[in-house]
Amino acid sequence: MRKIWMLGITMLIVGIVTLTAAFAQGAHDLVGTWTLVSAITDKEGTKSDIFGPNAKGMLVFDANHHYVIAFTSATLPKFSSNNRGNATADENKAIVRGSLAHFGTYTVDEANKSFSFHIESATFPNWNGTEQKRSFVISGDELKFTDPHASAGGVGTIIFKRAR
Repeated sequence: MRKIWMLGITMLIVGIVTLTAAFAQGAHDLVGTWTLVSAITDKEGTKSDIFGPNAKGMLVFDANHHYVIAFTSATLPKFSSNNRGNATADENKAIVRGSLAHFGTYTVDEANKSFSFHIESATFPNWNGTEQKRSFVISGDELKFTDPHASAGGVGTIIFKRAR
């Protein structure tokens, strides 16, 4: 009887470990470094590249649920003064329109196929201290997510590929 009891306990522990691993799979799938493929905004049926053609971007999710994300336009101007503290109004305007970055922690909701950025700080300060939910799909090495309230308006569809 004791052997059956021990076998039952062992099977229960194996089952719990297996279920826990399966439940955490969504977060595990996000962990890593991703590079930008495209960032498209749809504003009332008009689609455009959020950061222009050939934009650069990176998203990093770590196993401890921290993240950092950054986007930059390929056409960001250099500062004529070579000092970001002495930029012209036009240079500052172009930089603000052509870049976005934020960092903080993230959580994954497997049931809703979504993750949430818990933004500690952002170059769009209106997002500081907020939670930004994104529905997502991972297909092979591609991560696609939707931003229902893009910082420049409209709905954003962002695609990243896993960095190798």
